This record gives sequence, C-alpha cells and structure tokens, in this order.
Amino acid sequence: MSESLSGPVHVFSLGLWRLRGEIAHMSGLTPQRSLFTAGSTGAVAGWGHKPTANRARAAAQRRHLPYLAFEDGFLRSLHPGPGQRPSSLILDRSGIYYDARGPSDLETILQSGTISSEECTEASSLRALIASRRLSKYNTGTDSLDGLIVPAGRPVVIVVDQTRDDQSVAGGLANAASFATMLEAAVNENPAAAIIAKLHPDVITGQKHGYLAQLVAHRGGVQLAHNICPWAVFDLQPKIYTVSSQFGFEALLAGCEVICFGVPFYAGWGLTEDRTPIARRTAKLSLDQLSAAVYLRYTSYFDAWRRNPVDAATAIDQLDFLRRQYFGNASPVVCLGIARWKHKAVAAMLDGPHGKPIFTRSRSTAMKEARKRKAAIVAWGVNALSLRQHAGVPVIAVEDGFIRSAGLGAAFVQPLSLVFDRQGLYYDASRPSDIEQLLALADFDKQKITRARALRLRLVAEHVTKYNLVDEGEAADLPENRTVILVPGQVADDWAVKLGIPPVDPALANVNAELLASVRQRNPGAYVIFKPHPDVEHLGRAGALTAAIEKCYADRIIRTASLEPLLGLVDRLETYCSLAGFEALLRELPVVVHGLPFYAGWGLTGDLVKSERRGRRRTLDELVAAAVIDYPRYWDPVSALPCPPEVALDRLSQLRGRQPSAFARVAMLAGRALIAWRRVWAWSLVQVRKAKE
Repeated sequence: MSESLSGPVHVFSLGLWRLRGEIAHMSGLTPQRSLFTAGSTGAVAGWGHKPTANRARAAAQRRHLPYLAFEDGFLRSLHPGPGQRPSSLILDRSGIYYDARGPSDLETILQSGTISSEECTEASSLRALIASRRLSKYNTGTDSLDGLIVPAGRPVVIVVDQTRDDQSVAGGLANAASFATMLEAAVNENPAAAIIAKLHPDVITGQKHGYLAQLVAHRGGVQLAHNICPWAVFDLQPKIYTVSSQFGFEALLAGCEVICFGVPFYAGWGLTEDRTPIARRTAKLSLDQLSAAVYLRYTSYFDAWRRNPVDAATAIDQLDFLRRQYFGNASPVVCLGIARWKHKAVAAMLDGPHGKPIFTRSRSTAMKEARKRKAAIVAWGVNALSLRQHAGVPVIAVEDGFIRSAGLGAAFVQPLSLVFDRQGLYYDASRPSDIEQLLALADFDKQKITRARALRLRLVAEHVTKYNLVDEGEAADLPENRTVILVPGQVADDWAVKLGIPPVDPALANVNAELLASVRQRNPGAYVIFKPHPDVEHLGRAGALTAAIEKCYADRIIRTASLEPLLGLVDRLETYCSLAGFEALLRELPVVVHGLPFYAGWGLTGDLVKSERRGRRRTLDELVAAAVIDYPRYWDPVSALPCPPEVALDRLSQLRGRQPSAFARVAMLAGRALIAWRRVWAWSLVQVRKAKE
C-alpha cells in the first residue's frame, strides 16, 4: 500500500515525532509535524488505536487519508516509557494486532499461508535466542521469585493480570468480567494446583490499576507482586490463563499450555485453548509460523543507539547487552562527591534493579544511606581508596576510562567511559585492582579476542587517544641517524603519579623532570622529544618544566601537536605511568615504563620495575579485551544509554574536529579558574600550617 502513497505522513503525536526517522523508513513517506489538522495528501500517523490517537484518526477520516497505526514492538526496550526509544516498532495499515474487532496486517499475514520454510527456520533460531537471553517486551524484571514457595509436586497455574481499560482488553473482545471468569475457571479446573496471579508491572508500581489483585486477595490466593522476568515464571513449567496479554505469547514460546479468555493476536490459530472463538481465523499454524509473522514480517527493528534499521538478531543482542548491564548493578549504590555535571553519565551506568544511584556530597549522609540500604558507596578516585579504610561498607572507586572524550575532563567535558573498580584502581599498583585481576586470571574466548583486535585496529585507524584533542599541526622534523624517543609528560600532582611505583623523588617533586633525567641517562645518544601533558599546557596544572630542565634533558619540546601522529614517527616511547604508553602499545610501538602502570608486567613492555602479582604473559589483544571491553563502562550521550565501546567510538568520531561551542569555551575558562582556585586554597592551607608551627 505504501507504494501507492505520495506526499507527507502527518504526525500529531510528539512521541511519534521524536521517532520521525523510524517513521520515514517504515512508511516510505516524509514525516510532517501537524498540530491541528492534516493536509490534503499523504497519510496520517498515530499510536495504534489508543485514545491518544483519536485526533489523528479523526483527521485522517475527515481528509479521506490512510491512517498508519504505529506501535511499540514485542521486544521494545529495557525500561518502559519515552525515556528509551523502542528497539522495535510496528506499522499496521489495516488495523492493529491487539484489536480483534477488525483485521490487522498481522492477522492477514497469518491467514495468508505465505510464511516460507526459510522464515520458519529463522524464527525458530530467534525463539531460541530470545529464550536464552530471557527477553521480553520490557526487560527490567528480575529472575528471582522473591521468596515465592511452590509446594513440591504441585502443578502451577498462572493467571495473568492486565491494566484496567487497556486497549488490548477491549480489543481482545473482553472486559472486567472476563478476568473474574478466568480466575474462577483456573481454580475450578485445577483443584490440585498452586494458583498464582501475575500482576502487571504498572499495577505493582501503583501507576495503574488492574483486574485481579482484589479478586485474588478475596480468595486468599498468591500474588506475584514484583517486577519479575517472564522466563523466571516459565521455569516453573506452569499452565497459563490469560485474557489477551503478551505474556501468553511468550508463554507459548516457552512451551507452556495457554488458555485464552479473550482474543489476543496469537489466539485462534490452533496453538492455544480458546474460550472466546473468532470465526475469521481459520488457518492452523505452527509456533514457528506464528513467530515468523510476528518477529520477521510484522516488526521493524532499530539500533538502540544509532537508530538505523537492524535485523531482529541484532536488536536481541543489543537488548541483551542493556539487560546485562542493568543486572550487573545488582546492589544499590550511593555516590559520594561526584561532580554534578557527571551525574547523568554515572546514573545511566549504575542504573540497576534497585534504581538509579543516590547522589550526595556529605560523607555522613553517604555512610548512613549505604548502611540503611545495604548499598555500596561510589566515590571518585583516591577518595574511594581512603574511604575504604574507614567506611565499613563496600566502596567502589570510579575514574575516567581510557577512551574518555573529545576534550579535557578538567574543562567539564562529559566522559564517554568510566571505570568502576571494587578492589583498587588501575593506577594504584600498590594493591590489586579489577583490571589487574582480569589480566592475571581471565581467559578470553576467541570471539572476544577477535572483537578486541577489531577495536584495536579501529582505534589506530581513527587516531583515537584518551582526550582526542585536535592536532594543531606542529611539524616533527626528526633526525634519521639517531634513536628517537618520545617522552609524554604527566600532571605532577595527579594521583596516578602520587601513588606511583616507585615513588617520585621528593627532591625533584616533578615526575617530568625525574623521568626526563632518567631517559637521558639511559639513552645519552638518543634524540629525546618531550610532550607536556594537555592539562599542564592548556589548564595550568602542575608539572611544567623550566626552560633550563627542558634544554638539559630534551632535544625538542612539542607542545601543540596531538600525541597520536607522533607515535607513528618515533622509535619508542618511555613513560613513568602515562596512559600514552597504552596508546603506544595499541600501535605496536615499543614502550619502556619507569613506573608500574596497569599495562606493565604482562610481557608487552620494557619494565624497569617488577611486580610479584604480575607476570602472566598476555597478548596485545588480550590486554585490549581487558582494558577496552571488560574493565570500563561506556555511555552514549545521544541516547543517554549505556553502550558498548563501538558506539562510544562512533560518538567520538562525530565529536572530534568540531569547533568548540560557546559552552565548551566557557567550560575551559571555568576549568582554569577552578584549578587556580584550588592552588590558592592549597597554598593558603600551607601558610596557615606554617603560621601555627
């Protein structure tokens, strides 16, 4: 039908307008925002047959235009609601799947008998994948039955509630009496069974009312009154009584017996026991045919982050990733002292079954909340390391990841990646850390190693570093007859330096001076290039060298050029513990380390310091698997969702090279001011201390 349409598709709903790219792809028409009435050509889009679409449907009728019903798909998102765009969408030109009062495109597909054997094979694989990943329409339900005890040997019957006045109830040719009839039948037909009412998540949270809660309570029945994953229920191998819930369809996928007291889309095809017959559905279908129609023919899928069309298997993988990230935050957390401008990224990364984290700047409040909620405290860097000694509750240290942003953190640029370490922190070699444990103990499968290699090659090809500052084009005219060594500078008062092994000589009190002196002593004939740290150059942080020290130990100072192009010109890199050493390893450049960064001790670097805890030989791609895939978490600022590193790299490529916005320039100035204020404050404290002495 879309081939015969021309003109725009008129969109009244703001929610649909936010999905105009998806609408354009699915309809083949150009979305046009309409506020009061539709134009004379094209079509009108609305949300299914819900009351919120009445204005759109009325406009289509007045203008004699086709009405295009859009709906969320059967594998929608992690959370319900507009906060996350749907991974799947439906376009129905003749009706909508949940309204049996008239035919729908899905019903037509099922009745047509045109599903191929190849589609059935693909659908069977998808069903197995959905079951193994334990996915549903929404995916925050826990796998725990939360203390529900089913007597051994007793069969289990689940009666499924729905939200009151939902369109799928009336559209399923049912009403409130249908739920009472269903419950009565479930009890009478299964006298030996445990009857359990599965309440709707929106009823559990109090957002909506359902049908069964009072009926079941009146009979003294058991209620599943928490947000539970449907597959945890299916593990009980229950018999399912439903009116028209999607839960019944997923129960069919799990091999459960399903009895329907309404007419959902999956009823009438010989797969369910139907208490409300529908005469026009005459085809007898296999479960694979039903699944193929639902998942392959009727539904369109979109990338959760990039929003381009994808296939069903990719959408499943992405929802599985989001679900695993969510349930990876198994315990509640209280964030202490996290800068306000980082809250959005941190909250997205730590969202879990206990909700988003609590943020506070008060240590006493953090301790109180952590003990009350049995939560972990999340604190920044060294604050977490010191807090662990006194808190008496789990403390997680958070720091910037190794692919951080397109700009400096001190200039309030949002992080694309963070690390959350429960044991130590990657730059503190005095104690074990999560990344050290990964490198010492983890075994990476072939698939992850292949992925790590692809990421490494992409990082190199796209010239990615931690901050990804724009190269200002300082030329590097280097001698051909001398070994060229690049020495990247560090921030002298950075905690990675303060906690470094071996400690920086207090007499020099500047890691860059000590490092340069050591490099020159070990390589008297080499051509030594020193590149100051961007935070030192651009924001005035500690670590600047005097001209005398630079002239004494370095042959050349390169200030404005970015690090990445230099890595392709030099013979090796020597560092104390800079992340630049890791970036050099990615490019297979020889690296000598004078300290003990996380990437040292695994057979990949020339190590001047040894660690008894390290020594396992690792390949470069195994290091990448740990440091780029498993250790950090990533955040997509566009979708506001946690994301894999590949998506973070996509965003980074979009951000790099852009002219800084007015906000970014103000943030840079604010960063400078903040650092200056901290220095003045630190100096004043020293003066007060001296005066007291």
